[in-house]
Amino acid sequence: MGAARAFGSRAARNGRDGRGFGKSLAVAASAPYLARMIFSFDAFVTDALFDRAGRAAFALGDGTVRLRTDEGFVTVEAHGGPQMGGLGGGAVLAAAVHPSGLGVVTGGDDGRVVWSRIDQGEVIATVIAELKGKWIEHVATSAASGLIAFTAGKEVHVRDAADPAFARVFAHEKTVSGLAFEPKGRRLASATYGGAQLWYARIADQKPTLLKWAGSHIAAAFSPDGKFLISSMQENQLHGWRLSDGKDMRMGGYPAKIKSLAFFDKGNLLATAGASGAVIWPFAGANGPMGKEAAEIGFSRDSMVVRVAGIDAQPVCLAGQDNGKIWAAHMRNGRIETLKAEKGAPISALSTSADGKFFAWGDENGEAGVLEIPDLSGPRQFAG
Repeated sequence: MGAARAFGSRAARNGRDGRGFGKSLAVAASAPYLARMIFSFDAFVTDALFDRAGRAAFALGDGTVRLRTDEGFVTVEAHGGPQMGGLGGGAVLAAAVHPSGLGVVTGGDDGRVVWSRIDQGEVIATVIAELKGKWIEHVATSAASGLIAFTAGKEVHVRDAADPAFARVFAHEKTVSGLAFEPKGRRLASATYGGAQLWYARIADQKPTLLKWAGSHIAAAFSPDGKFLISSMQENQLHGWRLSDGKDMRMGGYPAKIKSLAFFDKGNLLATAGASGAVIWPFAGANGPMGKEAAEIGFSRDSMVVRVAGIDAQPVCLAGQDNGKIWAAHMRNGRIETLKAEKGAPISALSTSADGKFFAWGDENGEAGVLEIPDLSGPRQFAG
């Protein structure tokens, strides 16, 4: 991993402004860490998450959910397995932490939405919804409103974790390729061809607010203050809207699709994949990144960043590469540390615990783990 460089050679534009990526960070060598738990699951890791209690969960391409325990992990056959009345061969396509904070909600190619958790020592799996013949490719949840949303082709479905009878369906003209709840959990954004749509998640009959931008939008994320909506596009770029007035933000110039984005540092910064380093956009202030420079950090000539994560309360982001390596960077002091130095399959899942002390990762070959994040706020300590 080489030193960071400006992103100016691939210009990005916010609204009508085209600015280069200017900030540069130095790179430090790898270091040993105390906590280390590594797994080999022999299945594509769709997602790796921490629930509110800090328990790691891995959602896999073989239809199972693996929940970490002190001894290792337990297996929930959430999709396609005999434990849930299936015949095997299913796959988890999407996952999110349950609104209660306990366990995870997964969507599968069996048409099911399943809540997997360990409650008072008992492993439990509950089917929240089942749409036979459908693929549940995207799941979003809100702790603030207690709602669970998921996609099935051109439809978005909403359920209430506290009310099994509650159900809403929002129809779209095109396939829905991304979902996100606003921070308060009242509105839901869906990404589709031609832009994004905003829905009031509990209202049955409504016309959505349309946020138009030509092209195919494949992911969506709200800024933590709810002022901006960001989408990833099929055309190797981001697009954003300032929700107060609908102003567009064009954030292009990426060499690859942006498959992962994460806000961190109390919402002041946004990290994205899709380049040779992690691209960091500033979001502080009323205008967010419009008219400001961003930085590409951890630039590497022989690999691409494919997954990013961030610590909510700290200016620390993590990046997973297509060569299996993972590193973390502190955006104030410029310190970068390699967290996983071993090469392997591309990283397919990456997240941090709520307290910022641990991260969970998984790759396309089923290797996964939970590791400790070092304190990056001070200078590196060398043995002496």
